[in-house]
Amino acid sequence: MSTLRIAALQHDIAWFDRDANYATLAPRIAAAAAGGARLVLLTETFSTGFAFSDPAIAEPEGGPSSQFLVAEAAAHGIWVGGSCAELAPDAPAEDQRVSNVFVLAGPDGTVHRYRKIHPFSHGGEDAYVRPGTDFVTVEIEGVRVSLFVCYDLRFANEFWALAEDTDAYLLVANWPAKRRHHWQTLARARAIENQAYFVAVNRVGRDGALDANGQRTGQLDHCGDSMVIDPLGEVLVHAAGTETTIFADIDTDHVASTRAHFKFLQDRR
Repeated sequence: MSTLRIAALQHDIAWFDRDANYATLAPRIAAAAAGGARLVLLTETFSTGFAFSDPAIAEPEGGPSSQFLVAEAAAHGIWVGGSCAELAPDAPAEDQRVSNVFVLAGPDGTVHRYRKIHPFSHGGEDAYVRPGTDFVTVEIEGVRVSLFVCYDLRFANEFWALAEDTDAYLLVANWPAKRRHHWQTLARARAIENQAYFVAVNRVGRDGALDANGQRTGQLDHCGDSMVIDPLGEVLVHAAGTETTIFADIDTDHVASTRAHFKFLQDRR
């Protein structure tokens, strides 16, 4: 059986200032690695903020945000992940929307990409984001982790489909404060019903650029509430609404023993 230490970086995002975000996040990734993390997770759209209607968010696959993750993973000999907007090379000519891509970079240069399956239609994301179709599960040091992004959290069937082949779900998000009770409840439900760890990483702060008074111009605030939940639904660590880093150990023996004792997965139809 294997154990994997994960660090979740709960952070604010400088609006459309990639270099500023890289400069802020790099020392925090280094600190997490120094704290023993073998996998460090950033948020959804960690380098730009969630503004898919602006063409400036688009990057080619393997663009600057992905390169940042790859470089940080190599520099510290760990895995680093977060989401960014990439135009897939296989995007058809008639549909050049970007995808919201969870990029997971390994210490040896390996890169895995999960394209968010459920664009957030309530906020108009589907008009600008081409949905993905494929699940992604990666084995890291003996621990199987499955990748998801934000709004995916609401669709239980997607998580069910992977339950027997995963030890932990990783979900990166820009989840709004006004629906924080949905965030907390659904994250715990996904862990309980699938008897797997659930690592939910959310941003803090307000959307938008800074105005002349140094205040964010957007209307949407984000609650943080990043969490790691175990296969029995116990919250191992829960961040408050400020910038912080949380750590937790994913233990495959705990997953296996939970499933062996409570044989619930086999009863699904």
